[in-house]
Amino acid sequence: MTWIEPLYTADEMREAEAAYDGPTLELMERAGKAVAETVLQRFPDASRVSVWCGPGANGGDGFVAGRLLHEAGRTVEIRLLADESRVRGDAAENLRRAKELGVSFVAEAGPTDVVVDALFGTGFTGAPRREAADAIELINGLGDQAVAVDIPSGVDASTGEVARVAVRAAATVTFHAPKVGHVVGPGRFHAGDLEVADIGLEGVETLNGRVSSSVLELVPRRTARDNKYSAGCVVVVGGSTGMTGAACLAAEAAMRAGAGYVFACVPASLSLVFEQRLLEVVTRSCEDGGTGRLAPEALDGILDAARRADAVALGPGLGRSDETRELVRLLLERLELPVVLDADGLWALKGHLDWAFTREPATVLTPHAGELARLLGLTSERVGARRLDAVRSGADDAGAVVVLKGADTLIAAPGRGVLVSDLGNPGLATAGSGDVLTGILAAFLAKGMEPRTAAAAATAAQGVAAGRAAQTGGYAGMIASDVVSALSPLLSE
Repeated sequence: MTWIEPLYTADEMREAEAAYDGPTLELMERAGKAVAETVLQRFPDASRVSVWCGPGANGGDGFVAGRLLHEAGRTVEIRLLADESRVRGDAAENLRRAKELGVSFVAEAGPTDVVVDALFGTGFTGAPRREAADAIELINGLGDQAVAVDIPSGVDASTGEVARVAVRAAATVTFHAPKVGHVVGPGRFHAGDLEVADIGLEGVETLNGRVSSSVLELVPRRTARDNKYSAGCVVVVGGSTGMTGAACLAAEAAMRAGAGYVFACVPASLSLVFEQRLLEVVTRSCEDGGTGRLAPEALDGILDAARRADAVALGPGLGRSDETRELVRLLLERLELPVVLDADGLWALKGHLDWAFTREPATVLTPHAGELARLLGLTSERVGARRLDAVRSGADDAGAVVVLKGADTLIAAPGRGVLVSDLGNPGLATAGSGDVLTGILAAFLAKGMEPRTAAAAATAAQGVAAGRAAQTGGYAGMIASDVVSALSPLLSE
C-alpha cells in the first residue's frame, strides 16, 4: 500500500541481500562510502576519527569507511574488538585493504573528534557481552559525536529493544530502508538523525510498516450529497466530576475530524457544564444518581442515542467505580457499533479482555504504556522496553485493534504486522491528547473506514495537525485544543 512505508527486520534484510545478483563486496563498499560521506558532511572540521569495529559485516562496513576517511585526509584509528582471525569474507578483504593503505589499527582508542560505531549490525539480538558493553559505554562517554553504521550497537533492529546498553548516536546511516529498531522505542531514541543510503538492493515484502501522511487521502470527506448523518454520527460516552474536559475534547475532535453529528452522553448532574461548552454537539443527559459519574442506569439513554450513530467513543473522563465498570460491560455487550475504548474505559477492561474479544463489531483500544501494562498484567517498564511485543500481545489477547500511544505510536491487529506512526511532535505530550485521538478515530470509524486503517489515519491526522499547530504557536506550550483547531484545515486539503 502506498501509505505504508516498509520497515525491515533483520531476516527481511538478509532476504534482500541474498537476492542481490552482484558481488557482495560491492554492497559493503557502497555502505562504507555512505558512512564516510555522512561523517565528512556532518563533521566537516573533524580531523580525527575513531572507527570501532566488530568482526562481522558491520565491522567490514567500518573498515571501508575508515579507509575512505583516511583517503580524504582524516587521521583515522580503527579499533577492532575481536581477534583478526574471526574476521571473514568481505570484511576480511576490507580489513586487508585498510591495512595495505596504511590505516592505523589500535588496541586502545585515543582522542577523537568523531566515533564511527561499527560494532554490531542488524543481526544483533540480546545483550552485548561485557567487553562490548564496556566499549559501548566508552563510546557514549565521548559525547554527542557518534555515527552508527546501520543500527546503533546494542539495539535490536527487528524490535527496537535494548537489553542492556546501546550506543547513543548523533546520526545513523542505514542501508536500503529503515529498520523496525530505528523507529520503535527505545531504539528510536538511540538512532539520532536517520539517513538511508541506497546500496543497490531490490525491495522485499515486509511484515511491518511506517504510516505516511498519504493515509489521509483515504479519509472520506463530506460531499454535496452528504447530510449530517451520512457524514458520520459519533456518540461520546464520558465525563465526570473534574473530568468534563476529556469528553468535550473527544466530541470536538470528532466534529473537527469530519463527523456530521456528535452526541455527548454525559452525567445529568453535570449537563450544564457540557451545554455551555459544546455548542455544536448534542448533549444527552444520562442518569448518574447525583454522583457526577455515569452508572448502569444510563444504559438505556446511551443506547437510544446510539441508534442513529455509526461509532462510539467510550471512556474519556468516564470515572472509575464498580458502577462505571458495569456500564462499560453492558455497553460492550449491547452496542452493535464500532467502539473506541480509551482512558477510564480501559481501566474498566482490566481482567475482562473477553468483553472486547467476544464482540462482533470492531473494537479499538487506545492505551498508553501504563494502561496497556495494566491490561496485560505487566509493568509499564516492561511495556516500554518491549513495545512491539506488548502491542502484539494486546491485540491478540483482546481480539481487537490496539493503538499503543507514544512518540512511536504502534498499531496492531490480530495476526497482522505492526504499523508505526511517528508523525507527531513533543507538543502532543500534554493532557487531553489521548482524548483528541479518540474523537478523531471515532469519526473515521463512523465514516466506514476499516479499523486498522482508521487507526493509522487518526494517528497521522493528529500528528500532522500537531505540526500545523506548532507552526503557529510552537510546541513548547501546545495544548490539546490547538490540535483540534488544526484538524479541519488539514482534512480540507
